[in-house]
Amino acid sequence: MFHEKKPPASAGGPDGRPQIDRELLLDSHQAAAILKVHPRLVHRGEIATVHVGKLWSFRASALAEWIDRGLAS
Repeated sequence: MFHEKKPPASAGGPDGRPQIDRELLLDSHQAAAILKVHPRLVHRGEIATVHVGKLWSFRASALAEWIDRGLAS
């Protein structure tokens, strides 16, 4: 007897496609405004980025982690 295994409920949405945890992405100017720095300073490679085409995008959580690292030092 063959039993088809069903994926766990958390493995996908109602349509069966995997769910993607979408996090807010910020552009350079938004990230710089949050950090209160010049936009050029967010491109120094200290904050993890996501490249979307030619644009640099920053996850809000990456900004928070960068701030936390600075506060810890």
